[in-house]
Amino acid sequence: MAIVFSTRDVHPRERLSCWRETMGLVRHEFDSSAGSAFLGSVRSEWLDGLLVSEFKCDPCEVRRTAANIAHADCDDFILCIQLSGRAIFAQDGREAIAENGGFALLDPRRPFAVSYQGRTRSVGMSLPRQALEARLGDMTALTARTMEGHRPLAGLAAGFVCMLPQRMEALTPVARSRVAEQALDLIALAYSVECCRANPVLSSVRATSLFRLKSAIERRLSEPDLKPATVAAAAGMSVRYANDLLSKEGFSVERYILHRRLDRCRCALEDPQQAHRAIGEIAFGWGFSDLSHFGRRFRAAYGCAAGDYRRRMLETVLGERAAISALHEMISTAK
Repeated sequence: MAIVFSTRDVHPRERLSCWRETMGLVRHEFDSSAGSAFLGSVRSEWLDGLLVSEFKCDPCEVRRTAANIAHADCDDFILCIQLSGRAIFAQDGREAIAENGGFALLDPRRPFAVSYQGRTRSVGMSLPRQALEARLGDMTALTARTMEGHRPLAGLAAGFVCMLPQRMEALTPVARSRVAEQALDLIALAYSVECCRANPVLSSVRATSLFRLKSAIERRLSEPDLKPATVAAAAGMSVRYANDLLSKEGFSVERYILHRRLDRCRCALEDPQQAHRAIGEIAFGWGFSDLSHFGRRFRAAYGCAAGDYRRRMLETVLGERAAISALHEMISTAK
């Protein structure tokens, strides 16, 4: 179901703050020379794991700062396609100008700035990091690079993405998953060719299917009633084929779901920022519905109880931090 928002429905004094909260895929700073007269509208909808948004807005400035990044609110790359008007994107010491169907890519892990000049219309799409890096490898050199809409593959990719907002509602869930994969492949191909890279990693049908299956599982790990049939259908394949794909790694779909849930819980237990969370909260948050079942599975996988594992890992982390702090103090004293 599409999400539609317009500042015309908001009191003028609240327009800028409401737009900032509504339009951004990530936390950012926002300002507009239009002030309280600012007008903007957005229509967003999910295409499998990709969020596709169509924007219309007055001139404005967007900045992603180090303070915004500290919240770690989003890990997806952001694709910005400029349909009308002009936008300037800056990141990693580069500046890209997009207009007439041109586009640029931004990485929310690092600061960036965007200047929308004049009344503009654009389409934005979130691109899962794992999916894009699987196709292109290291993305560091591709941010804030101008991709001109008149170039053959760049124009094809932009045209494909820009027609999605009007057509997504008519797509079935299986069709949405396949269209999302096609969109990612086209974008990767455009960057690979237009930026003079080696061939993108558009691998064999089997490898692509395995990636699609794992992506479907990752997106649904927190669902306690997740079944092999559910993820297989989301990936556009049968349970039998899904089990066959994972068998090369020693898993069935059911065992792989358990494996990924345990790994997510393990990471949370190692994280000092999550030390305040109860073990049960973490387990339930990653799809376990029975704490004793989680406890048995965790012990079998990691050789100790979850509580003991957390205590040992946090002591290690805190000990390393104390050692580093002491080293810094020694260096400072020596100076």
